[in-house]
Amino acid sequence: MENTQWDVVVIGGGAAGLSAALMLGRARRRTLVVDAGSPRNRYAAHMHGVLGNEGMPPGELLERGRAEVAAYAVEITTGTVERVDETMAGVEVALHGRAPVRARAVIVATGMTDELPEVPGLAERWGTSVLHCPYCHGWEVADQRLGVLTTSPLGLHQAQLIRQWSPDVTVFTAGLGPVDMATEFRLRARGINLVASPVVEILGVDETIEAVRTADGTLTPIDALFTAGTPRPHTAFLAHLGLATTDTPMGRFLEVDATGKTSSDRLWAIGNVTNPVLTVPMAIGAGALTGGAVNAALVAEDFDRAAADPTNWAGVAPAEFWEHRYTSSRQVWSGRVNQVLSETTTGLTPGRALDLGCGEGADAIWLAQHGWEATGIDISDTAIRRATDAARAAGIPEERITFTAVDLTTLDPGDRYDLVTASFLHSPVELPRTRILRAAAEHVAPGGHLLITAHAAAPSWANLPEALEPRFLTPAEEIEELDLDPAQWRVRLAETRPRETTDPQGNPASIDDSIVLLQRR
Repeated sequence: MENTQWDVVVIGGGAAGLSAALMLGRARRRTLVVDAGSPRNRYAAHMHGVLGNEGMPPGELLERGRAEVAAYAVEITTGTVERVDETMAGVEVALHGRAPVRARAVIVATGMTDELPEVPGLAERWGTSVLHCPYCHGWEVADQRLGVLTTSPLGLHQAQLIRQWSPDVTVFTAGLGPVDMATEFRLRARGINLVASPVVEILGVDETIEAVRTADGTLTPIDALFTAGTPRPHTAFLAHLGLATTDTPMGRFLEVDATGKTSSDRLWAIGNVTNPVLTVPMAIGAGALTGGAVNAALVAEDFDRAAADPTNWAGVAPAEFWEHRYTSSRQVWSGRVNQVLSETTTGLTPGRALDLGCGEGADAIWLAQHGWEATGIDISDTAIRRATDAARAAGIPEERITFTAVDLTTLDPGDRYDLVTASFLHSPVELPRTRILRAAAEHVAPGGHLLITAHAAAPSWANLPEALEPRFLTPAEEIEELDLDPAQWRVRLAETRPRETTDPQGNPASIDDSIVLLQRR
């Protein structure tokens, strides 16, 4: 189990978690359910309000659910989770006493604990004659002597609700705080008996209730008692992640969107861990919704990865690839001029300049701002549109800068430029780079310059296997590949130069650039 790369780890094997796992298993996702075996409703003998399963014991529903998800190759393991950590590749889940497991996404369905008032006789009858949800248990105690032990001002809602199931209701109001006359009148108008003295003991035989004792010594005969414990969501193992939470009248819970996604792109949460009022069918529905949403997110990621994998690009035309690259992101490049271009051309007399593979236009814009009449060309329509917009935003007159979506074969053979520059003219899909640069050299005017800036090596943070590491030309190899007539061309610069930058995590880093500057005699 520990050596498997899971698509999804579902933490919690209750109704919500198994429902999500069922959807994921049917979607053919490698899914692991980690179950501590302590669902919130384990104290109840039967479930109610669950369509198609009315009156079924909660444990029987979970047994059926485990068998159903197992049929779709979902694996269930007993255990508890100590912490969840996000990694570059996804999520790592630390299990108590076992090796961690890795996944692309996590669904938290750990539920909550009802922290009951410390009243003797209360906790041991929880789920039998001490109840919480009238929709789950009200029918079974209808028309009996019902009590409501309030624990906060929210108990007023429960007190009013219970009256629907019996005309004989006693509300122990100490948990409400001071009760104003209007509220008291409203409750008494429906025949509800109010007891202000605090409850000190629940009396009865075994799991049954016979009476409630209050601090003033009064015994109030009761057959069933409703109360609301303080909800404690099981999220301690996530505390270090700093996930967004939301404050509710019943406490603080994880903040999730309509699909159950938390503030982390890798973590979803469902069921009572996000909302204490969800019943079993609500939790099942939430699990089904989130299971489908997580699969959809992974589907999108699968397509993104495939589109970014060079092994899938065979036969893709360069123009198609680069148009996809630009349309897949709001901005591809930094918007800053290439450092080598600004340093190398500072001493040159401005004239006409042509920027090959201009992208979103930063280099051409810098040239226009420094006295050049600049033309930028690229094979992506989107890149050219962005470059044109950037030049307009920079306030550059139209006569000083032009951007066109073309390749070199469409340029007028008679066009001559004082500077032709190509910065990082590399492509993951096959591009006739040397042929393009040779053709570009034909457009350099006598006395003009051809500036080629390229990568000298893959960045150190890429951590590519040796077999996949790209091979870049050295400056000498670049000149040899161009094979330009030495009688017509002079080498002004051929060197590898380090450039200070930052890695994807924002840390200072350095990368080597290959620089070739040629001048037509």
